[in-house]
Amino acid sequence: MSGFDSNPFADPSGSNPFGDPAAGGSATQQVIDEYNPFSRTTDATKKAPESAPRTALPPPQRPFIPPVSQPAIMQPTEAPPAYSAHPGQAVDTSDLQKRQEELERKAAELQRKEQDMRNMQYNNRQNNWPPLPKWCPVGPCFYQDISLDIPGEFQRIVRFLYYLWMFHAATLFLNILGGLAYFIADGGSSGGGVTFGLAILYFVLFTPCSFVCWFRPIYKAFRNDSSFNFMVFFFIFSVQFVINIIQAVGISGWGSCGFITAFFLFGENPNDNKAARVGAGVFVIIIAGLFAFIAVADFILLVKVHRIYRSTGASFQKAQAEFASGVMKNEHVQDAAAAGVRTAANQAVNQAVSGNRY
Repeated sequence: MSGFDSNPFADPSGSNPFGDPAAGGSATQQVIDEYNPFSRTTDATKKAPESAPRTALPPPQRPFIPPVSQPAIMQPTEAPPAYSAHPGQAVDTSDLQKRQEELERKAAELQRKEQDMRNMQYNNRQNNWPPLPKWCPVGPCFYQDISLDIPGEFQRIVRFLYYLWMFHAATLFLNILGGLAYFIADGGSSGGGVTFGLAILYFVLFTPCSFVCWFRPIYKAFRNDSSFNFMVFFFIFSVQFVINIIQAVGISGWGSCGFITAFFLFGENPNDNKAARVGAGVFVIIIAGLFAFIAVADFILLVKVHRIYRSTGASFQKAQAEFASGVMKNEHVQDAAAAGVRTAANQAVNQAVSGNRY
């Protein structure tokens, strides 16, 4: 049994409990003492002789820094030239002054408009058209300020209409001179006399009536967005367009210097001065051309105003409603209606009293 219980791989000396521990463990203890796991020395270092001399390391040397050199400065040999202002360097203040004057003018214009707006609130606007002198016994009849009353997008066309009215008035005055020239060149004939007399009548009648009948309505139409005034303008301005065409044609005896009158003056007449007839004919042709130009301008502006009128959403029904409300708001109409109601009431009371008495 002892043969089977023994361990063939066991240390024979370790299995003997009675053996000398010093004799068997000396070699093992020496190996353990020589092994140091934290030491990084190699075997060659361990085997190196302890008496080898150590070489001394040289001291550290500082790097060589070259001395800092100053930049070379050239000394001027000549004095600098004297400074003189160049003409191009002078500041031009004329442009700035013009802008300042323009800004002041615009500020004054805005202040005037603000004052006019404040006066409008209190109905304190004074009439300023026509611009008559103070010594004239007749004063202005209307207040007119396109830049203040008319919206900005419609001011241009209103000014064109105003300039057209002035051009029409000037053409009517030239028509008087053309009628006089026709009367003189024709030797005092009845046709020239009628043309000259009717030309004076047209100037006196058409100049104020055209301003009151079609320019003031279109002025108030753009100022108040009034459909009724638009309708009045369309009707009167269309009539003037037809009249200008007739005046440009120049029917004999109708009081206008047109193309027919000019052709008649260019005709041969042995009893009259030919040079005078030709000169009068040229002058009459110029007047006829002015009437034709006014007719074309009337048509163009009529179309433009009608387009603006349609774009605003106005209609004939709106014009009727404005007319009815305007009539009812009129003080004279209200007084007349009140007087009629009082008369009818008095008559009804009188009839009732007389019927009860008898």
